[in-house]
Amino acid sequence: MLDSLRSAVRIDELRSKLFFTLAMLFVFRIGAHIPVPGVNTEVFAKLLQTGALFGFFDVISGGAFKNFSIFAMSITPYINASIIMQLLTVVIPSLERLAKEGEEGRKKIVQYTRYLTVVLAFIQAIGISFALRNQHVLVSPTVGHYLLVALTLTAGTAFLMWIGEQITEKGIGNGISLLIFAGIVSRVPAGVVRVVEYLRAGTINILSVILLLVIGALVIAAIVAVNEGQRRIPVQYAKRVVGRRVYGGQSTHLPLRVNQAGVIPVIFASSILMFPEQIARWFQNTWFGNWYLTFFAWGTALHTVIYALLVIGFTYFYTAVIMNPVDIAENIKKYGGFIPGIRPGRPTAEYISRVMSRVTLAGAIFLALIAILPNFVLLATRIPQIYFGGTALLIVVGVALDTMKQVESHMLMRSYQGFIR
Repeated sequence: MLDSLRSAVRIDELRSKLFFTLAMLFVFRIGAHIPVPGVNTEVFAKLLQTGALFGFFDVISGGAFKNFSIFAMSITPYINASIIMQLLTVVIPSLERLAKEGEEGRKKIVQYTRYLTVVLAFIQAIGISFALRNQHVLVSPTVGHYLLVALTLTAGTAFLMWIGEQITEKGIGNGISLLIFAGIVSRVPAGVVRVVEYLRAGTINILSVILLLVIGALVIAAIVAVNEGQRRIPVQYAKRVVGRRVYGGQSTHLPLRVNQAGVIPVIFASSILMFPEQIARWFQNTWFGNWYLTFFAWGTALHTVIYALLVIGFTYFYTAVIMNPVDIAENIKKYGGFIPGIRPGRPTAEYISRVMSRVTLAGAIFLALIAILPNFVLLATRIPQIYFGGTALLIVVGVALDTMKQVESHMLMRSYQGFIR
């Protein structure tokens, strides 16, 4: 990876793309420290320590939510809007036709996603403002102040969405993914300082730190192996004679990734489980709040089991949404291809569906283990207040791999141009 980066810096085009990406990420980190006007950030930071949902937002935003800055909601509304649009594409025929129209259709769907992002961001910002009205976080809890906070947070999310699109267009890598990546990585120095303080105070010993590093290295290796893992189904294309020319006849494969759904199922399951827990924490003195926090709070056995099952279920659901075996079989048949030993059409779709179910099971179990990993790491290392999230590692490693692949593809393309010349 370091060799690829050194080679990329020597190329003018790649160097400008890398510098542009770093400049946009620098703007993101500056905005994470600009507070929303009229908010008591110290009271809000203390409130974060009692809420799992708020802590999750703070991890994704890289500390921007803890500071209640203009980027407090991070890019979460855009992620939700993209997921909703993907689901609607399967349900609504007009959106499905747009998705199949190529680049023009994709641009239309991206435009709808932007509009939906702004709407979701404003609704979420209004919800956050009203949820904090009894916590003495807002300096002046009036209707005008609620609107000011909501509009500021919405504008911050819209600006982040624009930064992400600019990185995707003019920089290197997927802009939205890199913003999440930068937010998570920005928390690493503070975590290292906290561990050093614990060592000096004698709260933990060096063996706990070594165990944490070993677990981290093993998890990163497992994430790389699963992300790169594929089940390749061989596909043979028959020869076609058009005039005096012969087309086709080559052998290729259909790659089915082990982790086709990425980190989306974990985000789904986390949101579903964290929201009722946060509601229960607001009503701790009621029978419902005490009952829920006793049996279903984060870290309990029931919460861990339900969390793992939800991750597995959402992995199958999301994989079925983005990978349709019937469409894949039709496309293979349309271009004169077939899987050796399998008849084209419906038998091919059924075969792909069977293989996909088995491969997805391995990916779903892996995602479930990654999701519940922090519980076991905390028990094994006994390091307090250190966030070691398998989900965060999954995002960081996945984004790093994708970005390096883009860098290498740019370098390979330049090498081909050199051969042509």
